[in-house]
Amino acid sequence: MKMLKINQITLPVSHTDEALDQAVQKRLRLKTVPEYTIVKKSIDAREKNNLRYSYSVELPDDIYPIPHTVFNDKNIMLINKTEYDFALHAKQYAEAYMRTGIHHPPVIVGTGPAGLFCAYHLALAGFSPILIERGMPVEERIQAIEAYWNGADLLPDSNVQFGEGGAGTFSDGKLNTMIKDRAGRIDHVLRTFAKFGAADDILFVNKPHIGTDCLRNVVRNMRNRICELGGTVFFQTCLTDLTWELPDPAARTESARLRSITVRQQKVVRELPCECLILAIGHSARDTYSMLLDRGLLLTPKAFAVGLRIEHDAAMIQNAQYGMSKEAMKLPPADYKLTHQTPEGRAVYSFCMCPGGYIVDASSEPGGIAVNGMSNRSRDARNSNSAIVVNVTPQDFPDDSPLGGIDFQRRLERAAYVAGQGAVPLQLFGDYRQHRKSSGTGSIVPDIKGRYHYADLHDCLPKFVNDAIINGILTFEQRIHGFAREDAILCGVESRTSAPVRIERDARFCSSRSGVFPCGEGAGYAGGITSAAVDGIKTAEAVAGQFQPLY
Repeated sequence: MKMLKINQITLPVSHTDEALDQAVQKRLRLKTVPEYTIVKKSIDAREKNNLRYSYSVELPDDIYPIPHTVFNDKNIMLINKTEYDFALHAKQYAEAYMRTGIHHPPVIVGTGPAGLFCAYHLALAGFSPILIERGMPVEERIQAIEAYWNGADLLPDSNVQFGEGGAGTFSDGKLNTMIKDRAGRIDHVLRTFAKFGAADDILFVNKPHIGTDCLRNVVRNMRNRICELGGTVFFQTCLTDLTWELPDPAARTESARLRSITVRQQKVVRELPCECLILAIGHSARDTYSMLLDRGLLLTPKAFAVGLRIEHDAAMIQNAQYGMSKEAMKLPPADYKLTHQTPEGRAVYSFCMCPGGYIVDASSEPGGIAVNGMSNRSRDARNSNSAIVVNVTPQDFPDDSPLGGIDFQRRLERAAYVAGQGAVPLQLFGDYRQHRKSSGTGSIVPDIKGRYHYADLHDCLPKFVNDAIINGILTFEQRIHGFAREDAILCGVESRTSAPVRIERDARFCSSRSGVFPCGEGAGYAGGITSAAVDGIKTAEAVAGQFQPLY
């Protein structure tokens, strides 16, 4: 579809809708205001005394008599707009590989973004998928997590990492992504989220986010629609084993095929017939990784990052990024993205920044502490936080096994549990630099969901990580004044930035064992809500192209 696109329409922060209408009309030299769609809205804060909004808009190229001379403006152009087409992409697999019948519904493990979007598209295509989730539905999950934060025992199968919606349900709900996708899947993901209850502005703001409070409703609505389309969702159901159908000895080229899976539904163990298993397990399913390795799937270790969460006054970050003018006060809570390379060659960077949000106890195993960041749609909490993390590679892991990264994570999380005496260990940056335990806080009041305890965070991380974090924070002070203030709050450990393992797959999206399709962030092919959802769609395309639907 041909569209006319106009970039770099800049207006004051307090502009009216009519001002944007007039700007579009003027740029196109039209006598009337055309109908257009905002496709991007970002903040231009390069000059703090002249804060602006910058827009990009699109409109059909053949409706209005556009003077040819407008194309002398380099920010006005004709583009080809790609509308996502699931059937078209599934057809490409059907043409490349032999399509076979399927006797049982595909089973999808995990209800994070990858699992939900995979299930939704397979349900639309008539596959009646079965979606299994080890944790609780979102309504019950919220109650269980709140109870844990208030002192109840941790539930290993239903916590911030596990349960309906995956880890993203208790996060900021950020939707910006670095991946490229010419097929239109990213735009399709955003439109699907909006269809199921997210705010429409996620379709055009520069760094869209849903907010954890709204994301819960979106997840529930998607689940209900999957069921309406013939799918089935089983909660508190954990994958525990795979069974293979051995090949006919006479067919020497045939490999073992998936015959069934074993699941644990609360305390009941069941075997389900299964020819097509999609593993959207999330990055914290450590027991599942171990089982898959034992069952012959090819797993390889991968790099990720670890570190601590840092917390500042949201107002301080706002002032540093936008200034203190009246116009700055009208802008959404400010975020930041900071990167640094240490003299030793380690990358230090901010990760999962949550403006106006909370630090949360995101542990999933007894005897270990992990933290994450979370914010609601309004982002109106008093503090802003982000992870300050350092890259680690398989060379840093304690052994060279495929699960060496998991062992590395566990060591840090168990050290954090000891340092915090079972709670989130907390320390002020000034004390962290001096390697001494904190005894209280300064002017920043901690916003932490869960219990915390003063500790020395050096006890939780390797020396090279501690040194790199200190070096990074002191460097970031040059970008944001006050970032390295003595009473900035640190807590840890941030160890679940991405999967420490990759479940290898081929061009058909199939693993090293027939019938098993690794998918999403937990399989090592995504990093964040949007990219995981896109990978879920791609996996659904591959499955729909290689199997005939049940109906």
